[in-house]
Amino acid sequence: MPLPPLAPLGRLLRSECPATAHPLGWSLFQLGLFLLASSALLGQVLLGFALILGFRGRRPLTSDPWNWPLLAASLLMLLGAFQAYSGWLAWVGLPNWLPFFVGFWAYQAYLSSPGARRRSAQWLVAGTVPVVVTGFGQMWWGWQGPWELFSGLMRWDMLPGGSPVGRMAGLFDYANITGAWLALAWPLALACLFQPRLRWPARTTVLAIVLGILAAVYCSESRNAWGALLLALPIVSGPGSWPLLLPPLLLVLLVLSLASLPGVPLALQGPARLIVPDDIWRRLSDAKYAASRQLASTRLGQWGFCLELIRERPWLGWGAAAFSVIYPLRRGVWHGHPHNLPIELAVSFGLPVAILVVGQVLALLVIAARRGMASGPRLFDRAWWAAALVLTSLHGTDLPLYNSRINVAGWVLLAGLRCAIAAAPAPTAPADQDGPSRGAALGPAA
Repeated sequence: MPLPPLAPLGRLLRSECPATAHPLGWSLFQLGLFLLASSALLGQVLLGFALILGFRGRRPLTSDPWNWPLLAASLLMLLGAFQAYSGWLAWVGLPNWLPFFVGFWAYQAYLSSPGARRRSAQWLVAGTVPVVVTGFGQMWWGWQGPWELFSGLMRWDMLPGGSPVGRMAGLFDYANITGAWLALAWPLALACLFQPRLRWPARTTVLAIVLGILAAVYCSESRNAWGALLLALPIVSGPGSWPLLLPPLLLVLLVLSLASLPGVPLALQGPARLIVPDDIWRRLSDAKYAASRQLASTRLGQWGFCLELIRERPWLGWGAAAFSVIYPLRRGVWHGHPHNLPIELAVSFGLPVAILVVGQVLALLVIAARRGMASGPRLFDRAWWAAALVLTSLHGTDLPLYNSRINVAGWVLLAGLRCAIAAAPAPTAPADQDGPSRGAALGPAA
């Protein structure tokens, strides 16, 4: 009797289910990750149901000390909302944080094994393909929205030529957000490409995806995403590759620095700019858009202003979204946020919340690295750690988390770090320990 068309998909979704996960929740979690980049609505609905099922059979949320800083931050955020300068906006801004603190705990049920993290990474990479395809359609073929499904319930307002014009945005509403998504997908895509014993047809497909992501990052003109390409490559490749990989990477960084940094002697900068394409060094040095910006519009201007606000209200802050209210009143220029996560948290919710949340993220990265996740034998765990590091780094000069898809993906990555910390350290082995990737979202291994 022939199998129904959906039977192979069902088997794929059921495989690699962690012992801690509800089977239905595991299937919804995978589908949610796959659809997240294409549809915030569908992806988050599926992940929302997975979140609820992630609590079944688990200990209370308060039983894990890693949740305590987030619980304390939640209480302080709620307390600060009662006296917020931003009024009702303070309450509207809380959903950007509080549900994700819960998700950090619930999603660990689906990421407790290396195989589950590998499968989740593959779904995220597969879900990035529509971002790349629509991005090139937007830039090269003039694709434009609005595209709607279900009577406007799902809508994509894609602009021809990019957003802003000349910079790829694809399914996202701004090029920097697209760059952030591609940057977090980049190390995971590299792991899919580097995995051993992958059949050549599947490897060719993955190679095309990796090259597509690389080209799309370039077209996004996101400096943060450009840096992420170089940052992630040696981590995913592993320490064994560093003697051959690091010297050329450092040489590339040196030439880029000479071409773009101010104050470099002309005798050095001139030859470097002959090597580096004009669009790259002009974008890195901000010469491409600097003439159209006032100091109040630059990140340095915003950060200096924010330090004044933090000194005025250091404990509970001004309330969520207060920066977008106060900044135009005092500086005459509107900006939605200050392009730095620690500063944003301190302005909105106070220094204690900023220390708790940022300290939690940094502690997860550092301890996971010390447990071997960043340099150990597991290829996809190295890529997972690199993706978390990349996304964390992006929040030093931007705030892509205010796109809900980036926010969800970020907390999934952090939940995976917590699971890796909780697991016993993997034994040192000469070969990659992820093993064959049979039934993987991007093709079976040999």
